[in-house]
Amino acid sequence: QVQVVESGGDLVQPGGSLTLSCVVSGATPGISGMHWYRQAPGESRVLVASSSQFGSESYAESVKGRFIISRDNAKSTLQMNHLVPEDTAKYSCKVDVWRWGSYWGQGTQVTVSS
Repeated sequence: QVQVVESGGDLVQPGGSLTLSCVVSGATPGISGMHWYRQAPGESRVLVASSSQFGSESYAESVKGRFIISRDNAKSTLQMNHLVPEDTAKYSCKVDVWRWGSYWGQGTQVTVSS
């Protein structure tokens, strides 16, 4: 079975930094992509960063230049810098497994506030 677990969420001051991790456990035929989404209260879930098996990276315009997604086998790291209150949300990791489909983690809460 495939398990996806996020960690690293915390309360952070505006302008601060935080690093989230997404770890995939269980045997798979391979991971084709890993993605970070976020959802703030009263808002829809949106894609913020993606990493493909080819090493390509993409970011939502709202986080471009501030967030960095990394990939390393079955782990993804989302480095978040220069955080603003608008970044407050539950961050979730979605993993694309080759031939099997997608798997979601339960999410980790990030709160940016003074």
